[in-house]
Amino acid sequence: MARKQDRRQNRRQEPESEFKEKLVAVNRVSKTVKGGRNIRFSALVVIGDEAGRVGAGVGKAVEIPEAIRKAVQDAKKHLINVPLKDTTIPHQATGYFGTSKVVLLPAEEGAGVIAGGAARAVLELAGIRDIRTKSFGSSNPVNTVKATVEGLKLLRSAEHVARLRGKTVEEILG
Repeated sequence: MARKQDRRQNRRQEPESEFKEKLVAVNRVSKTVKGGRNIRFSALVVIGDEAGRVGAGVGKAVEIPEAIRKAVQDAKKHLINVPLKDTTIPHQATGYFGTSKVVLLPAEEGAGVIAGGAARAVLELAGIRDIRTKSFGSSNPVNTVKATVEGLKLLRSAEHVARLRGKTVEEILG
């Protein structure tokens, strides 16, 4: 019994990450070769700190846990900062990826996250609490997640726009 506990403690302890992870999709993919089919797994993972930073990544490996680990590493490489206005987004944005189109609309406080499964994962981990979305075209989770991230990349805060134009925030907002 004591040996089992020692082995558990000796396992490589990974440091606690500041990001939360959400597994969006796992696909079984195969490549046909001369000897038969090589089967692997593809994982789509979204990570975020629920405070404006979010990223999505895809990983592929022979085993599912390894594919998820690779996807998390890929997502950390592709982190973006999302400007938030209280609990929603500053303005409307539309993201495109492949044949997927995701329209992001700001919502009043208390509306909640009104979004489909793949887009919902990105928005919740970005820290957005109130938003309305509509996705058009392909419902493929990979394309929908990437279209949502592209839409979030287009967002600009009033402070950022004012700084770019050399004006004050009051002049921008009218």
